[in-house]
Amino acid sequence: MKFFLSILLITLSWATSFSQNGATLSGIILDEATNKPISFASVSVMSREGILISGGISSEKGRFVLQGLPRGELSVHVSFIGYKNYDTEILVGELNQNYDLGRIFLITQINQLKDLTVAGEQTGTASGLDKKIFQMDDNLSQAGGSILDAMKAMPGISVDQEGKVMLRGSDKVVVLMDGKQSSLTGFGNQKGLDNIPSANVEKIEIINNPSAKYDAAGMAGIINIIYKKEKQQGLTGSASISYGLGAISKAKADLPTELGSFSPTPKYIPGLDLNYNNNKFNVYLQSEVLFQEKLPNNEFTTRFYDDGRITSSQVPENRKQSHYIIKGGIDYAIDDRNKISFSGIYDWEHHIDSAQVPYINMLTNKRYRYISWNEEEITGYMNYALNYEHRFPQAGHKLQANLQYTKGWEDETYYINDSSSVRTGGRDVTAILATEHTSLASVDYTRPLRSGRIETGTKMQIRSLPVDYQVDRGENSIVYPGMGSWSQWGESVYGAYLNLVHEKRTYDIEAGIRTEYTQVYYEMDPANMYFNKNDSYNYLEFFPNVRITYKFNARNKLSAFYNRRIDRPGEPELRMFAKSDDHELLKVGNPYLRPQFTQSFELAYKTIWESGSVFLSAYYRSTMSPFMRIYSIDNTNELYEVIIKSYANTGSSTNKGMELVFSQSVSDILKINGSFNFFENNIHAYLGEILFPYKHSFEIEESLDYTLDMKLNTTFNLKNDVHIQLTGVYIAPRNIPQGKELSRSSLDLGIKKLILHKKGELNLSFTDMLNQYGLRQEIEAEGFTVRYENYYETQVIRIGFKYKF
Repeated sequence: MKFFLSILLITLSWATSFSQNGATLSGIILDEATNKPISFASVSVMSREGILISGGISSEKGRFVLQGLPRGELSVHVSFIGYKNYDTEILVGELNQNYDLGRIFLITQINQLKDLTVAGEQTGTASGLDKKIFQMDDNLSQAGGSILDAMKAMPGISVDQEGKVMLRGSDKVVVLMDGKQSSLTGFGNQKGLDNIPSANVEKIEIINNPSAKYDAAGMAGIINIIYKKEKQQGLTGSASISYGLGAISKAKADLPTELGSFSPTPKYIPGLDLNYNNNKFNVYLQSEVLFQEKLPNNEFTTRFYDDGRITSSQVPENRKQSHYIIKGGIDYAIDDRNKISFSGIYDWEHHIDSAQVPYINMLTNKRYRYISWNEEEITGYMNYALNYEHRFPQAGHKLQANLQYTKGWEDETYYINDSSSVRTGGRDVTAILATEHTSLASVDYTRPLRSGRIETGTKMQIRSLPVDYQVDRGENSIVYPGMGSWSQWGESVYGAYLNLVHEKRTYDIEAGIRTEYTQVYYEMDPANMYFNKNDSYNYLEFFPNVRITYKFNARNKLSAFYNRRIDRPGEPELRMFAKSDDHELLKVGNPYLRPQFTQSFELAYKTIWESGSVFLSAYYRSTMSPFMRIYSIDNTNELYEVIIKSYANTGSSTNKGMELVFSQSVSDILKINGSFNFFENNIHAYLGEILFPYKHSFEIEESLDYTLDMKLNTTFNLKNDVHIQLTGVYIAPRNIPQGKELSRSSLDLGIKKLILHKKGELNLSFTDMLNQYGLRQEIEAEGFTVRYENYYETQVIRIGFKYKF
C-alpha cells in the first residue's frame, strides 16, 4: 500500500507540475525524537472541497518540493506510517511564488492513521498594487521605435524634450535594465532610453513605491525594463528591418537661414536576434543598427527685456547619425542548484550636428547676429555583468551575487563661427571628453517563509567621472574664459537592506529599511574662475518603506504606502563647463549641488473583473532641497547680454494628487486602457545664489498650480491577424520654477499584421500625427521674460518587417 500510494502521489505531482505555472511549496520532514530526516513521507495539498491538488514524497534527506499550486487557501497534509499526521493551512497569495514550511517534525504513533478531511477557501487570482506591468507586444502605436517612444503610450508615463521619463509629474525616476542600473540609462539620468530598440524588450514594470531591496534613488519611482529571453530549445531568433521618416511637417516656421531645420529625416534600422538553448547553456545575441537623420532639439527662444527690446533666436540641432547596439550573454547551469551568467552590452554612436543660429531684433525684424556651428561627437557605453545564483533545496530560497562594470563616454568637439556687429568671422573650438566608470558588487539573499519571504542584501557602488575640457578661443571670442581644463568627480555608495513580506488571507504587510553611506568628492582645475573650490561631503541615511494591504475579497484591495527616497544630481546637472550652442542663452551645471530627499505617502485601491481593472490612488510627496534649472542674466558684457540657464537647490516643494489607471476589454475586437493623473504642484518661495559667471542671487516666488495628464489607448483586434491601436496623450499647463509650462498633446497610430503563418510581422506606426507635442514654456526672471519653444522631432512615421525563425 505504501509503495502504491507513493507512485500515485509522484504521478499526481508530475502532472500538476507540468500542467501549471503556479506557486511552489517546500519543506523538510524530521523525526521529532531523533531529529533525523524521514524519507518517503507522503505530502499532499488539498482544496476546501477535499480535492487533491498536488502531492509527492520526501527525498532521502527528508525534503519535498511541490509545484504548480493555485492561489487561495489550501491545506497541507503530511503522513508516514508509524507517525501522527501533520496538518496545516497555507495561503498562496499574489506576492510570493515560493513558500517554505521549514522543519516539519512528526511524532511517533503506533496506532493506525485516520483519514483526513480538510476544509479551505479558494480565493482566486488578483493583480497586486505594488507594481504595474506593461507587455511590449501590446504596444503598436510606437512599433519599431525606441523604448522612449514606447513609454509615451504607457498609462501613467510622460516624456519631456530632454528624453526624461516622468511619473506623476516628476522626472526623478530610476530606470533599471533587468533589475539593475547601467551606463545605458545612466546613474543620474535617463540619457540612453532613446537608443534602446523596443523590439528587444519583453515588458516594462512601473514601481511607484519600491521596497528596500531597490536602491534608494528615484523619488517618483522605478521603471524596470525586462529584456526578452528565449526559452525554447535549439536555435531561434528573428530578423527585422524598418524605415522611417521624422519631422515630416514643421510646427513653427524656421527663422531665416540657409540651412534651417532638417525635414523630413530618413531612418534605416536593421536588426538581428539569435538565441541557442539546451539543458546546460543559453546563449543569446541582440543587435540593431541605426542610420538616420534626426532633430533632437529645435529651440526657439524669444526674450522680452524690461527696457523694451525683443530678441528671437532658433537653435536647430540637425543630426546625421550612425548607431550600433549589441547585447549578448551566456547562462550556464553548473548543476541543478548553481548557475552562472555573463552578459554584456556595447553601444557605439557617431553623429555630426550642424546648426545656423539667427538672432532677430523683433522690433525692426532684422537679423543682427548669425552663428553657425558644427559638433562632431562619439558617444557610447559598455556594460559587463557576472552573476552567480545558488538555489537551496527549498524552492525560492536562493543566494545571488553580482559583479558589474560599466563605462560610458562622450567625446565632442564644437566648431563655432560667429558673425555680428562686434565680431566678424571669429572662430572658436571647444572639446570635451567625459568618461564615466562605475564598478558595482552586490549580494542578495531571499528566503521564503510560511506566509511570505525575507529579503536582505548589501551593495557597493563606486563611480568616477573625469572630464577634460579644451578651448581654442579666437579673436574677440564669445566663449567664457577661465574655465580650466579638467575636473574629477567621484561617488562611493555602500548600502544594506532588510525587507520582510507577510501575507495572510485578508491582509498583507511589507516593511523594510535600507541604509546607505555615501561619499562624494569633486576636484576642479584651480584655473577655473567660477568653480575654483574643491568639494567633498558624506552622509549616512536611512530609507524605510511600509506597505499595508487589506483584501476585501479576491477582486478588491486597499493599500497604504510610506516611502523615503533620495535623488542625487547627475552629470548633466553637475558639469561646470558651459554649453555654447546658443551664445546668448548659455547652459551650465553646478558642481556644488546637493541631493534632494523625498517622503511620500499613498493610499491605493484596485478592483478587477473578468474583462478589466481599475487602479485608483491618492498620493502626497514632500521634497527638501530640490535641484531645479534656474534662469538669470549676465549683464556685465557691454556689447550684449547673456541669459544663463544653471542649476541650484531651491528650498522645498510638495506634490499631491490622484491617479486613475484603467483597462477594459469591451469585446473580442475592442480593448481600451488609459490613465488620468490630477495633481497639485506647490513650489515654495526661495532666495538663493548662482556662481556662474559671477556670484549673484536669484529668487523663486511661491507658486501653486492644479494640473493633469491624460492618456487613452484604444486597440482593435480585427480578423486576419490585423491589429490597430490609437493613442491620445494630453498634458495640461503647469507651474515650473520661475514660470509656466504650456499644454501639449499627441495622437499616435499603430497597425500590425501577422503573415507567413504568424512568423512574419508587418507594422506601421505614426507618432504625433498632428505635430502638437513640442515643449513650450514661459519664464519670468529679474530683468526679462522668456518664451521657450522646443519643436524637436516628435512626428515620425515608420514601416517595418520582422521574421521569426
